[in-house]
Parts: sequence; structure tokens; C-alpha cells
Amino acid sequence: MTNQMVQYIAAALAIMPLFGVALALGSIFSTSISSIGRNPGARDGIFPVTILGFALTEAIALFALLVAFLILFA
Repeated sequence: MTNQMVQYIAAALAIMPLFGVALALGSIFSTSISSIGRNPGARDGIFPVTILGFALTEAIALFALLVAFLILFA
């Protein structure tokens, strides 16, 4: 196996958490929409928590992409 092949395999393994991020984001927003649909008055309390969950979950995806790019290009 060449060094370039090992880099590609390592980068592919580094972006595997993106599947979990996609599932988590779907869960966050589906739960938020369901909660607001059941109790529209609670929107002001639910929305900031939803955005915080989105930001923290998306940070995991950005870190995974950063690691993949570092493996490929550094």
C-alpha cells in the first residue's frame, strides 16, 4: 500500500462521524418542530436550546472535516 492510499483511507475514516452528525441534526430539529407544534407558547424557550444544539453538533462535523483535510494535505 502506498502512502497516498493510506492517507485516503485515513481521511475516509476521519469523516465517518459526519453520519452521526446528520442523524443528530435530524433528531434535534424534528424534536424541536414536534415540541413547538404541540405547545406553540414554549417556542421562546425551545428555540435557543435548539440553536445551541445545532451549533455544538455542527462543530463536531467541522472538526471531523478539519482532521480529514489535515490528513490529506498536511
